[in-house]
Amino acid sequence: MSVRARGGGVPVTGRAGRPPRRVAVTSPQTRIALAGRHGPPVRAPRLSAVELERAEQVRRLQLRRAVAALLAGAAILVGLPLLLDLAPALDDVRLLDVPVSWLAVAVLPWPLLAGLAWWQLRRAEDAETAVDPADEPVAERAGDGP
Repeated sequence: MSVRARGGGVPVTGRAGRPPRRVAVTSPQTRIALAGRHGPPVRAPRLSAVELERAEQVRRLQLRRAVAALLAGAAILVGLPLLLDLAPALDDVRLLDVPVSWLAVAVLPWPLLAGLAWWQLRRAEDAETAVDPADEPVAERAGDGP
């Protein structure tokens, strides 16, 4: 297999009659990103006993709060159709020629889930500042409240 040179001249081939070798062309950013993957593994910083305990407290608090958000999301996604099943009259009510029950299932969960995600993010961030190294949440210590 040969490739003709521009202008229809002599065929251009690689060594031993093979086509020329392909060369991958990438941007400098791609080369930098790919080069970073081949370095040595990054080690996690060593934590002192107090820092490690605080990190575990934050993790436990965030996991508890995440489970609450997950259950609330499941309640929205499962409860809404069940709730609409209890109100079959909504099938006859139409908004812009679309049944309200369909709109409730197709449109209503998204802003609710977005609000739930925002709520969960705020609570996860607050957990990082709510846990005190003295083994008790900052908000529960005497004298810290308004």
